[in-house]
Amino acid sequence: MIELEVYAAGLRDLNKILELDHQLETISGLHYKVDRNHDLVYLELDEPTITFREIRAIFRKLGLDPRFIGAVPPELRPKTKTQLLSV
Repeated sequence: MIELEVYAAGLRDLNKILELDHQLETISGLHYKVDRNHDLVYLELDEPTITFREIRAIFRKLGLDPRFIGAVPPELRPKTKTQLLSV
């Protein structure tokens, strides 16, 4: 189980919560809870089916500026490889 907390100012607006619900319901293995009083979203993933950059993009698409609370689990970081430059 992978857990992540996101603070997003402006999430108290019911329309934003509904839009977020439509975006998050398409992600398999994702369970979440919205704390409307504190603009927080608690995310739980069964396995890493999405990266934190994709999660951030979902919030930004809705006009929200997400702030991740605590360390982002390494499983949610993109799996890019560094390419060495030839000298």
